[in-house]
Amino acid sequence: MALDEETLRAALSTVNDPEIGMNIVELGLVYDIDVDQDENVNVEMTLTSPGCPLGELITEQVDAALKAAGARSTAVEIVWSPPWTPEMMSEEAKERLGWGIR
Repeated sequence: MALDEETLRAALSTVNDPEIGMNIVELGLVYDIDVDQDENVNVEMTLTSPGCPLGELITEQVDAALKAAGARSTAVEIVWSPPWTPEMMSEEAKERLGWGIR
């Protein structure tokens, strides 16, 4: 079975931002997932802040989750554009964190 973006997003949803305690997909940190015919996966993502002390840990967990899903190789690129904002979170994440509730 070929890897697809849905499978890879599901794998990435097992990776939590340890400071917030929520997965990186729900937080809106994953910007792009690209998988080629040889099942090499490139992920473009961000962190909640440039000074995030756990960025390396999160990147390692992303790599492990993708490989567990069947990726042959992975490349995880941390980008800062566009900058992450709470508006990028899923509605469920906003609700669970109490953001956007009036």
